[in-house]
Amino acid sequence: MFVIVGAVVVTLSVIGGFLLAGGNLIVLLQWAEFVTIGGAALGSLIISAPLPVLKKIIAAIPALIKSESFTKQDYLELLKSFNDLFLVAQRDGLLAIERHVEKPEESEILSQNKKFIDSELAKTFFCDTMKVMLSGGIPPHELEELIDTEIETFELEQKPVSALISKVGDSLPGLGIVAAVLGIIVTMSSIDKGAAYVGMHVAAALVGTFLGVLMSYGYVNPIATNLEIVNESKARYLHTIKACIVAYSKGNPPIIAVEFARRTIFSDVRPTFSELENFVRGKKE
Repeated sequence: MFVIVGAVVVTLSVIGGFLLAGGNLIVLLQWAEFVTIGGAALGSLIISAPLPVLKKIIAAIPALIKSESFTKQDYLELLKSFNDLFLVAQRDGLLAIERHVEKPEESEILSQNKKFIDSELAKTFFCDTMKVMLSGGIPPHELEELIDTEIETFELEQKPVSALISKVGDSLPGLGIVAAVLGIIVTMSSIDKGAAYVGMHVAAALVGTFLGVLMSYGYVNPIATNLEIVNESKARYLHTIKACIVAYSKGNPPIIAVEFARRTIFSDVRPTFSELENFVRGKKE
């Protein structure tokens, strides 16, 4: 949602400033420049990215609009569900939670955490790891190494998405110059048609440079930065899950395991010890 708000602010600011300076908005509607820059940028992206990466880029756009960040409440619900689940394992044995991790959507514990259930990444990450624990025979340090491998794979898999969008953004000013040069070529070929005609075509050529710079620094590069932050947020969510699982696998009580996990959360959304304790116990502040 904030991506849309930011894009609207950029657009209104640029157009508003242009109009306040006495500019004619119609002059900016140079469709040939849009086609040249947009088509060249799209083509360079297709050249740069294999099909699987292109699919990831397309799939990442809805995530930006939905702003898939994790709030303090999301983390509180995550840690409470893990605490409750591990209490069952502590009381009835580890195999007692098998049905919860086999079908988390039907679990009366895990299904209470909507953000966790809706995240296929987090849900699969946790349940697959718990299934390894249930199979038995894996030491905590090897379990931790296994989890780290999956998190590293996720980060490496997502890195090309934002990197390629950023490279396209960096190329847009250059593509704007290409469009401008093409416009100047058209202008020079018609220089005998009078000052007004030449001036109109020079303005159209300059619009190409303007569009390239604006698209790069006003839209595309900020989108790439936003994607990086979203992926970092998802990776941090996985690290929190990892910390809880590993701490419990080492024999810590559930409340201590979730405290290990709490310490991995970024400070702006990290609940305090008291907030977590009260939430886990169903108390209100």
